[in-house]
Amino acid sequence: MSSANTREALDRRHAQMVADVRDGLLHRPRELPPKYFYDERGSQLFEDITRLPEYYLTRAETEILHARAAEIVATTDARTMIELGAGSATKTRILLDAMQRATKRVTYMPVDVSEEFLRQTAAAIQSEFPTLSVEPIVSDIGISLDVPEKIERPVMFAFLGSTIGNFDDESAVALLGRVRVAMGSSDRLLLGTDLRKKVQTIELAYNDCAGVTAEFNRNMLRVLNAELGADFDPDRFSHEAFYDEDMHRIEMHLVSMGDQVVHIPEVGDVELADGESIRTELSHKYDRAAVDSLAARAGLVVRHWYTDLETRFALSLLGPALSR
Repeated sequence: MSSANTREALDRRHAQMVADVRDGLLHRPRELPPKYFYDERGSQLFEDITRLPEYYLTRAETEILHARAAEIVATTDARTMIELGAGSATKTRILLDAMQRATKRVTYMPVDVSEEFLRQTAAAIQSEFPTLSVEPIVSDIGISLDVPEKIERPVMFAFLGSTIGNFDDESAVALLGRVRVAMGSSDRLLLGTDLRKKVQTIELAYNDCAGVTAEFNRNMLRVLNAELGADFDPDRFSHEAFYDEDMHRIEMHLVSMGDQVVHIPEVGDVELADGESIRTELSHKYDRAAVDSLAARAGLVVRHWYTDLETRFALSLLGPALSR
C-alpha cells in the first residue's frame, strides 16, 4: 500500500473513530464498538485470552478445523480464501494447509480494520506459506466489504471465532448480506458461532481468574487515549461481563469507579457517574435454528454443519440460497 493510500486509510479510521465515540458516549446507553479493543497490545491480550483454561471457544473451533479442514476444502473446492476480521489468522493456517494440499495455486486475502496488524499477519503467513499468494485488504467489515472484482473462484469466505456474535441481529444480517452480494453461485462462507450452553460455562470464559479479559476490556480506553488524545484513566474502570438469558448473549461493560469527567478532543467532555457503565461488547450465542434464521435473512442457506465433540461451538458452511 502506498504512503498516500496509507494516509488516507488512517484518516478514514480517525474520522470513523471520532464518529463512533461521539455517537456511543454522548447517548444512553453508553457503548463503544469492540473493534477498538485492538492495537498491538490488545491483539496480544486477545491471543493470551485464547489460551486461558476458561476460554473454551478457540479450543473447540480448532478441534473442528483439525477434524474437518480437508472435508471443508474438498466440499468448497476453493482456490481463494477471503478471511473477514483476520487478526493473527492463527486457526486459518489449518485451512490454508489443507487448501495447499488440495491445489497448487491458492490465494489468501485477509481482511482487517487495522492496517499495521494486517501487514504483520500477511508477512507471517507469507513466510510460513512461501508459495501462497497473500493479498491483504484493509476494510471495516462492519461498514463495507471491499473485495476485488477479479478473484479466482470458487472463493471460501471465512468468518471464524464467533466474531459474528459481536454484532446485534440487524447488523449481523447486514454484514452477511454484504458477503452474499460478493459471492458467486459456487462460493461458500465458513461461519464460526459459539453455541448456547450452561450459563456458568459461558460467563467464566469472559471472567477469567487471571484478569486477562479485564485488561483486554480496559485496553479500549488506552486505544482511545492514544488515537484521540482522550484522558481516560483505565484504572478507574472495573470489568463486568454477564450473560443475558433472554437475549442469549454476553454483555461486557466498563464500569466507572467514582464520578469522573473524561475529556475527548473532537468529541467533548463525557461525565460519568459512579457505577455508570459503558458497554464494550456483545457476544451472542446461537443454536442451529438461530444460525439458519440469520442465514436466511441474508439470502444464504446452511449447507453443512460441524460441531466439536462436546457441542460447544459450530462451524457452518453457507451458500447462496438459490445455488444448487
